[in-house]
Amino acid sequence: MAYLSFLLVWFLVFEGEMMSIGSNLHKGHMKMEEEELLALFEVMDAILEDPDWAQAHPQPCTDTPWPGVECEVSSDNDTPIFHVTKIHIGPDILSPPCKPSAYLPESLLKLNYMKTLSIFNCFVASPVTLPKTLFGPFSSLEHLALESNPTLSGEIPPSLGDVASLRVLSLSQNSLQGNIPSQIGGLVCLEQLDLSYNNLSGQIPKEIGGLKSMTILDLSCNIIEGILPYSLGQLQLLQKMDLHSNKLIGKIPPTLGNLKRLVLLDLSQNFIVGTIHESLSSLEHLEYLLIDDNPIKGEIPQFIGKLRKLKYVSLSGCGFNGPIPNSLSSLKNLTALSLGNNSLSGPVPPYLSSLPNLDQLNISHNRLSGVLQLPDDFIGKLGKRLDLRGNSELCISDQPNRKNLSSYLEIPSCLNMRQINGNSFADGPLEGPSEIKPSWHDSNISSSSSSWMGDPQVILFTLVLNLVI
Repeated sequence: MAYLSFLLVWFLVFEGEMMSIGSNLHKGHMKMEEEELLALFEVMDAILEDPDWAQAHPQPCTDTPWPGVECEVSSDNDTPIFHVTKIHIGPDILSPPCKPSAYLPESLLKLNYMKTLSIFNCFVASPVTLPKTLFGPFSSLEHLALESNPTLSGEIPPSLGDVASLRVLSLSQNSLQGNIPSQIGGLVCLEQLDLSYNNLSGQIPKEIGGLKSMTILDLSCNIIEGILPYSLGQLQLLQKMDLHSNKLIGKIPPTLGNLKRLVLLDLSQNFIVGTIHESLSSLEHLEYLLIDDNPIKGEIPQFIGKLRKLKYVSLSGCGFNGPIPNSLSSLKNLTALSLGNNSLSGPVPPYLSSLPNLDQLNISHNRLSGVLQLPDDFIGKLGKRLDLRGNSELCISDQPNRKNLSSYLEIPSCLNMRQINGNSFADGPLEGPSEIKPSWHDSNISSSSSSWMGDPQVILFTLVLNLVI
């Protein structure tokens, strides 16, 4: 009955269109093709809550526009005509944006000129899947974004790889399952691929390495396993690689050193092992390096000090041992450094206080020792963003003006440490317990780089995304 009502509304609308078409053409007004207009009405009827949308917007490209629909004039024929080139549905336009029974209709296939389809926070009640034959025939689609749809599930159809014109594919924050199809390697124009926050499994297809125009690759927060394909090193225009919170194993491939334009590399919270290859020293544009919570072990690579543009470094929970390398003193742009939950030893390097932009420092839960040599003004500047807890042989000097620092940082004074250990500390005192909770500790900086680095990443790559799109 509802469909019959929709057809009646469309017939009345189209009849009115036909009655006025002559006078409108005489006035130079441009129209839409009948089949395309009907297809648009069917798409909106399948998705939107408003059953009267067609009646309210009989001329969506001209006299009765809707903010989520954009059109362009085609000059294919002698008579110029409007075609729908963009459909955007989301809470920024409607609240709620979609009806509970919303689905992706086959009528989308009839919108042959559509370049952009974006649907946000729409499929939240009834289960929806991506039809296997829905996207293959599109010849002009460049931007497909289906995001934040909790009931959008099922697998990514391999036919999606046939849409060779796609530049942006974003299917993030849905409930998609299964493997990433290898056919995605057919998207030769693809610049941005975001499949983050789903339940995707299997391995990263090596075919992704053939997408030479790619600037953003985000597969984070899935259950992807296997090794990192060496072919990823072929993405020489890549600026962001975010693979955190998966089940990746093996070593970091040395081919990643070929990604000369890379700005962000996030491999945190996986099962990556082995030495970090020195080929990464060629990532001269890298600003964000997050590898925490991987069983890498060994010493912190000296070459990190060569990455002079680094702003955020998080290497917590990697099993690193040895001293904090002096090469980090070259990182004059560094604003945040997290080395917590390792087995680092030796003193806290005084040069850390000389890094002009350092504003967050986490070296908690290591084996650092000796007298803390960081000056008072540096400690005061960082405040609760300085975390020295859990270094049992680190202590504060016995100078009267530093007594308050001992309680503030919850590091014992060296005098108290001597009395406890019965030691003269000929080589300098030890470390001490500290239970201070920095403001960023509540975000689990020492165990999750993603939460700590979240805001800077979003700000940076939202700007990148907007610039690219």
